[in-house]
Amino acid sequence: MPAGIRFKVCGLTAPDDVAAAAEAGAGYVGFVFFAKSPRNLDLDRAAALAREVPAGVCKVGLTVNADNGFLDALTAQVPLDMLQLHGRETPERVAEVRARYGLPVMKAVGVAGPGDVVALDRFARVADQILVDAKPPEGADLPGGNGVAFDWRLIAGRRWPVPWMLAGGLTPGNVAEAARLTGARQVDVSSSVESAPGIKDPARIAAFAAALAETP
Repeated sequence: MPAGIRFKVCGLTAPDDVAAAAEAGAGYVGFVFFAKSPRNLDLDRAAALAREVPAGVCKVGLTVNADNGFLDALTAQVPLDMLQLHGRETPERVAEVRARYGLPVMKAVGVAGPGDVVALDRFARVADQILVDAKPPEGADLPGGNGVAFDWRLIAGRRWPVPWMLAGGLTPGNVAEAARLTGARQVDVSSSVESAPGIKDPARIAAFAAALAETP
């Protein structure tokens, strides 16, 4: 795989998921802490999974509009390397979380149209990374992991002062084209490498990694 492209497998729920992601060469693994998600973990389970992650793979904790009480407990119990804020957090909240916990913060920003791209610039000034995701469909329970893509042309040629990651509806069949069109050097996958919601499929993870390996 080209050194410049890294991928994150998000929503791991079992030790086999961790093993499959690591074997496929994932640079990041994501654990979800959001009650409505089929990938939601309690802190004990997440801590056990995090201890299975090989050295050198970044452990990311995904939260949605979490308060300090929850984040205090999360960071005390689960050995994370990065926090991913995937809700309606403001730039001020991102800066607060970053300062309070001393961990890098990735802010997810949903994109559906040109107006949404402006928010990426604001968050790039306060976050360590930004996740450029598809805006969830109207009425969706989940802020991410819905398996939908956005028009990648909206960010073609765009660059920010911090690393960024492309998400939203990426599959083994389209990730090479998505990376080519947007210039993304980091990508995030969740639902398309599952056999059922919350159940990761090692073969699909391997196929996603193989598709990326062929990306120039």
